[in-house]
Amino acid sequence: MKSIMITGASSGIGRTTAEHFLENGWRVGLIARGADALAEITHENAFALPCDVTDEAQVQAAFDAFGTLDVLFNNAGMFGPQTTIDEIALDDWKQVVDVNLTGMFLCARAAFKQMRHQTPQGGRIINNGSISAHTPRDGSTCYTTTKHGVSGLTKTISLDGRVYGIACGQIDIGNARTDLVKNLEVTRAEQGLEPLPTMAVQDVARAVFHMASLPAEANVQSMMIMASTMPHIGRG
Repeated sequence: MKSIMITGASSGIGRTTAEHFLENGWRVGLIARGADALAEITHENAFALPCDVTDEAQVQAAFDAFGTLDVLFNNAGMFGPQTTIDEIALDDWKQVVDVNLTGMFLCARAAFKQMRHQTPQGGRIINNGSISAHTPRDGSTCYTTTKHGVSGLTKTISLDGRVYGIACGQIDIGNARTDLVKNLEVTRAEQGLEPLPTMAVQDVARAVFHMASLPAEANVQSMMIMASTMPHIGRG
């Protein structure tokens, strides 16, 4: 039975992806801060591992408890304040960096260590980037900066992992219907802006499953999945 760890598994993309993998016969480790929310995912192959991804000791303990690992979906993240840079408090900046970048580093590090030393050696890490890693949304200083950092992390892990059979790729997602996007919609409505084009979260889960299910000799280095009519390409 193949195994995957999913961070940010208590809601949104993480939870939907976890449920998709469980439905397809995978052993799934569920990481999130909310133990009660994780407990709602009831399946014999689901293993709730309450954990703060910004806490080094908690992250390592969660990966040690789960053991053999085929895939990590490094998904946990937050948007932070939606405003211009001059109105962003340092504490808010640090919080987003801690979750989106340091948390992703800690989980990738723990997964890499497990994959490097297990038998058979190897595995796959899938980092959740964002379309903001290519084209920023207005008022997204904290989020966009960290997502550019994720792209650098993905490329270096992909390079360094080759000798150990560890592949690494990134999925950049645009406007899946999650609470994060719903919160952005509230702000847009207050500003008198049109609703955002969105897509089902299940479509993202299927894309992650495709990346995770590839044989060891193949890797999706970068995938972008987005709502078809998003104003990302050209002048839309």
